[in-house]
Amino acid sequence: MRVLVTGAAGYLGHAVVAALAERGHDPVAFVRDAAKAPRQAAATAVGDVEDPASLREAVRDVEGVCHLAARARVRESLADPLPYWRTNVNGTLNLLGALTDRDAPASLVLASTAAVYGTPTVQPISEDAPIAPTNPYGATKAAADLAAANVAATGRLGAISLRAFNIAGAVDGHPDRDFTRLIPKVLAVQAGLAEELGVNGDGSAVRDFVHVADMAHAFVLAIEACTPGEWRAYNVGSGRETSINDVLAAAEQITGRPVRIKRNPPANEPRVLLADSRRIREELGWQAPNSDLSQILSDGWKSLTSAYAAPE
Repeated sequence: MRVLVTGAAGYLGHAVVAALAERGHDPVAFVRDAAKAPRQAAATAVGDVEDPASLREAVRDVEGVCHLAARARVRESLADPLPYWRTNVNGTLNLLGALTDRDAPASLVLASTAAVYGTPTVQPISEDAPIAPTNPYGATKAAADLAAANVAATGRLGAISLRAFNIAGAVDGHPDRDFTRLIPKVLAVQAGLAEELGVNGDGSAVRDFVHVADMAHAFVLAIEACTPGEWRAYNVGSGRETSINDVLAAAEQITGRPVRIKRNPPANEPRVLLADSRRIREELGWQAPNSDLSQILSDGWKSLTSAYAAPE
């Protein structure tokens, strides 16, 4: 299958392109800068999701789209929400418009997020949990999901939304350089790229981490499973309970040095956020073989230190 990957130059985009190619598909990298397209891409299309004309051209000869292009920082979305609505919602609407202009129905997999659920009290979180985002990022992703579901219901495409929890680790030497996220920030501190890690409260908050390779494999399974006229949402998480303190301890063991931390007052955030991923496991056969915390950290550490190593 020829599959367009929007946001292909990003952290997850590199992993998805690699996973599609390994499966025998022909991934087409949709990027703003052709020089940043992943090497595994079968072809490159230059454009922007906020430019409808470039999207119409890019989808002309593909059978499916993995839609990853988005703004994805929660705190940034609270401070400046309008760019999130422009990119995450308008960008998705532009893509849906381009796909529905075609004669044949396409397959569409959207990179969604657990943030659409807000802070549910029932854990782990299933796809039946109410949609109640608490920040603009989650709200824009929920809107994109709903738009895709509405268009799919017309029969003009088949769509799946993959609601990721916390993606980490590395594939093919591409670390996550977003140091606003917990694991990349911990590794950055250990590599000397950041001074310290701020920890809210006692570090006992629990999160669900999934390896980027396992997340990428979910996209491959989903693009193969789309059915015209249907939309489906799947949670993607390991289901493993991992506290902030667990991450610190594992990072210290892997890097061989203590993590320099700054203790902050407890924040107004959920104590536990865990994925119920039974639906994707049972319906698509997805598994998370790489999502052990030690492998996530080891892969991320190796890629980060290699990427930032000084030339000889």
